[in-house]
Parts: sequence; C-alpha cells; structure tokens
Amino acid sequence: MSSTEDQLHVIFLPYMAPGHMMPMVDIARLFAAHGVRATIITTPMNAQRFKTTIDRDIRAGRHIALEILPFAPVTGLPEGCENLSDTPTPEMTMRLFGAINLLQPRIENLLRATRPHCVFSDVLFHWTVDIATELGIPRLAFSGSGFFNLSVALAVERYRPHDKVHSESEPFVVHSLPDKVSLTRSQLPDIVKTKTEFSEMFDKLKLAERKSYGMVVNSFGVLESAYADYYRKTLGIKAWSIGPVSLFNQEEADKVERGDTATINRDSYVNWLDSKAQNSVLYICFGSLTRFNKTQLAEVAGALEGTHCSFIWVVPRVLKTNEKDEEEEWWLPEGFVERTEESGKGMVVKGWAPQVLILEHPAIGGFLTHCGWNSILEGVTTGVPMVTWPTIADQFYNEKLVTQVLNFGVPVGNEYWKVWATEETPVIGREKINRAVNVVMNGGNEAVEMRSVAKRLSESAKKAVEDGGSSYNDLNTLIHDIKLYRQR
Repeated sequence: MSSTEDQLHVIFLPYMAPGHMMPMVDIARLFAAHGVRATIITTPMNAQRFKTTIDRDIRAGRHIALEILPFAPVTGLPEGCENLSDTPTPEMTMRLFGAINLLQPRIENLLRATRPHCVFSDVLFHWTVDIATELGIPRLAFSGSGFFNLSVALAVERYRPHDKVHSESEPFVVHSLPDKVSLTRSQLPDIVKTKTEFSEMFDKLKLAERKSYGMVVNSFGVLESAYADYYRKTLGIKAWSIGPVSLFNQEEADKVERGDTATINRDSYVNWLDSKAQNSVLYICFGSLTRFNKTQLAEVAGALEGTHCSFIWVVPRVLKTNEKDEEEEWWLPEGFVERTEESGKGMVVKGWAPQVLILEHPAIGGFLTHCGWNSILEGVTTGVPMVTWPTIADQFYNEKLVTQVLNFGVPVGNEYWKVWATEETPVIGREKINRAVNVVMNGGNEAVEMRSVAKRLSESAKKAVEDGGSSYNDLNTLIHDIKLYRQR
C-alpha cells in the first residue's frame, strides 16, 4: 500500500437517515478495502450506528476513520435526536432538517483544513459542489437510489406527462424511457406537480448534480444498465455502478450491525426460521421512516392473520399526532402478538432487524417492502420476490422497476404519495394486502416465475461485485478517475 502522504484521500458525507447512511458507509469501507484513505464525517449519535464495524476495519489494517462533529442543540429536538428515523412527528422532522443544515460551515471548514483529494457527498448536501470547486477537487454525488429512479425523474421533469391527464388517478406513460412505465399523478411527489416549500432546495440539488464530477450509484449492470445509459446520455455526466454494496458485508458481525443495533436476539429468529419450510415465510418491513396510523396498522395485522403463510413483521412506528402524545410508538391491535406467536404463525420485531441476515434464510419466500432502494437491492441479492407498498421518496418509481419492468413483484395497490399517514390518508384494506401476498406466497405459476427472475438477478448481483464483474470494474475505474483528476 502506498504511503499516507501519497495515498488517495476521499471524504464521505452521508445524510442522517438510515437509507442514505448505510450504503455510503459501505462504499467508504469498499474504498478503504481498495487502498484508499477514507474519512466519514458524521455526528456522535450517528457514529454509534456503525463505529464497531469501522473499528474492525481499522484493526484489519484499512485506512478508514470517523470525523465526528458535535451536533448543536436545537429548540424542540430532544437530546440525541440526530437521525430522521428518530423523529416521530412532522414538526420534529422539519426541525432536524434545520439542525443538519447548521452543520454546513463546520463541514466546509473541515474540508478546507483537511484538503482531501475528493468529496463524496449525499445529493442533499448540494453545497458541497461549491466547496469542492473552491478546493479544486471533484465532488461525487450519491442519491441513495438507482438509475431507474434517476431516469424516470429526469423524464418526468423534462416531458411533464402528468400535465396531460385530467385526474389524479388517470394513468400516463412516461415517454422516452427504455421500457413502458406507467404512473398516476397521485403517485408523484407534490414537488413534481407544483411549487412547494422545498422547491428552491430541489432546484439547487439538480443544479449541483449537473455541476458534479459524477454520480455514484448503488446498482449493477444486469439490473438496470439501459437506465444507466439513459441517465448518462440525458444528463451528460459521468456515472458509475458499484453495487450492490451490501454484499461487501460478508462477515455475520457486519450484517448484524449494519445500520443500527438489532432489537431482536439472533438465536430467536434463526431458530424460529429453521423450524419453517423453505419459501414459507413472508418478511415485512416498511423501512425506518414510514409512519402508519393505527387504522392502517390494524389492516396489516388483520391481513397477516388471514394469510396462509407464516411471517416476520418489523413493525413501523405509529404516527404521533403531536409531540405530547405518549402513546406506544410500536402499536398493534390488542392480542395480535400473543395470538400469532403462540400459534407459531408470526414473529413481531419492534425496532431494528438485521434485514440481510433474515432475507438470506431459505425459509423466507417473499418480502413485503416499502420499495426503498436498499431494501429492493437486499431483496434482489437474496433472490426473494416482492410485494410492493411504496409511500414516499423514490419508492413509487422503484416499484415500477420491480412490477412493470423486471416482473418479480406484485403491488399491494397504494396510489398515494404521502409522507405522513394521517387519519385522512386512504387505507389499504386487508383484502388487498392478502390478495397480493397470496400471489407471491401461494406457489402458483406466477409465483414460480417471479421467484425464478429473482434468483437470476441474485446470481447476477453476486457476479457483479466479484473480481472482474461489472461493479468491481466500475469501482476500480472510479478510483482511477479520481486519481487522474488529482494529477491535473
């Protein structure tokens, strides 16, 4: 390995949300494993989520470090609230956004003092493109999503097909894409349809994306190569596919500790899954940011009790109507846990689950998911067909990749992009949920075909990250490109 003075130094700046942080930490570790000196900037409570893993890398001789910035107290935020997954109300989420923005001057001063060879930042830190220009170094952008989402978003922005329909529920086709992709206006973020309080920020994000040296994407060629080409051609910037980066976690300890501390004992779920037949268990997880109301949670619980399959359900926090509300964060109908656990039908996790380890178990036959990009990839790498239930962010676009393009999933049928599931939000009834689950889990011809597609994608994903695979080669090309930029 080269000396520290000559070694390429890249600073990583992940956004403070699990879906953004986990893959970027994996990427920083990948860079370090390829001889790059990697530094991750974060805050004290976020550092606790992955410090043990980083310490193991350091003991293994990799040049990786954490730069921990104090998180200034903000009125209305409880002490230790430094991640979007910790905010139970919309008001608290907005305060946390503001608190994260206050970190900008300190991060800029740190970059000036450190003078790395490259800054690799989440797209939400759009201002890093300006400090990178000032320092004469490349800014790499990371969106946390895939090329399909980026491409659909570009096409919707450019052609505005949603302006030509007459209602929120009328389907339209997104033109110019490699495949036929159909959406409705109700599935689009508000910011796409009209000006919102976030419009100015998103304009800055898009400008910074175009000014960046390039975009790094957690994906692989076989999954969406046509959309990688579409994105590069449409935007005219460099882009590299280096995933699925979750596959870098080969040791069980890394899988268990990835993202946060598990709130379920390993032996309890492994022994339970070992008692189940192959492909007989449905895994349900809606990600760390989904907040359902009690009515919706009751419908999910009723659907699961009515299915013929067993299940593991990572329960989402219930939406709190105000900050003084002291109701239970992980609410479920009375008696549900006792009934399903006593019968052996179900297992409920309140908190954080080691998702990759669970999905890898041969008893898992389906994944009911919110369609966050990390979950999509983790389902793909483990070869599990999906039941899709998007709610926010890039999730509706991701759903279309799974259900309309690659065809290894079935939609539950949610039609409404909604950050917070208030009591006014349309409820997905248990019959709809049950119907979609049964398609994936009943072993019929459609289920067999979806499982076959998922298995082929899983094999391709693993080949992509191996020596000589498409993602392995793209990672080496990316590191080489940064070195060439340094030599200018």
